[in-house]
Amino acid sequence: MAKVLLGFMGAGKSTIARGLDPNYLDMDALIEKRLGMSIAEFFAEKGEEVFRQVESEVLADLLQRDQVVSTGGGVVVSQRNRDLLKTNADNIYLKADFETLYQRIAADKDNQRPLFLNNSKDELAAIFQERQAWYEEVASQILDVTKLSPEEIIEELR
Repeated sequence: MAKVLLGFMGAGKSTIARGLDPNYLDMDALIEKRLGMSIAEFFAEKGEEVFRQVESEVLADLLQRDQVVSTGGGVVVSQRNRDLLKTNADNIYLKADFETLYQRIAADKDNQRPLFLNNSKDELAAIFQERQAWYEEVASQILDVTKLSPEEIIEELR
């Protein structure tokens, strides 16, 4: 059974996954490897619907593995993905309030996310609100990470 980390961008999914298991599986990196291009390029070229199909295939494969998995923030957008996630017993939603996430995303100059660059703060807040219910729907555990350091989160999840 996979230990799946869920949450909006900036929640710390990759950082926490790396801390829990240096051999963790980064879903976005695996998707990009399969596509042979960045997710942003693929999205622009083929559209969201085709991307979500590939994402579902990769997710189904990852759920069969006994490893820590860091998902992309939008994995819960697709009903198929939510259905797949509901079959997994260990889905951890790394929850934080929007303002905290927004500050983290804005400060992360090494990872400029297309969703952040192409939307206003209000538009991003609306996307966050919509996804929050979906994260909660599929989560077997919800951990409020707003005021926790990565080390504290990792300790909590061990």
